[in-house]
Amino acid sequence: MTILFACTHNAGRSQMAAAICRAIGGDRVRVESAGTAPAGRVHPVVADVMREWGVDLAGSTPRLLSDDLARQADVLVTMGCGETCPVVPGARVVDWPLDDPKDLPIERVRAIRDDIERRVRGLLDELGLL
Repeated sequence: MTILFACTHNAGRSQMAAAICRAIGGDRVRVESAGTAPAGRVHPVVADVMREWGVDLAGSTPRLLSDDLARQADVLVTMGCGETCPVVPGARVVDWPLDDPKDLPIERVRAIRDDIERRVRGLLDELGLL
């Protein structure tokens, strides 16, 4: 089972979701993340709140959401990429309307992280991967 998390810049929401999914799902799931217009780096405040959660995103680099990567997904979770989100025939598509953490205060980014954790746990449970 492959879950692909996609947002616009792959610098915040999708990075957090992928890291949380890897930590919770372990080897039961293959996890990817990408963006339709990738940023140059992960947002520093996102890295900070994930470090608090026990995950180091220092080695993570935003990457482009390619058609090849999208086709590998069994489940595509979109987060704010709107009309630029890919269409993946055969994949289940789930949209999570989440605020972009860019330029938000750390307390708000923590709340987004915690919301993503709840959503990831729910998705993994629904897919029978917990």
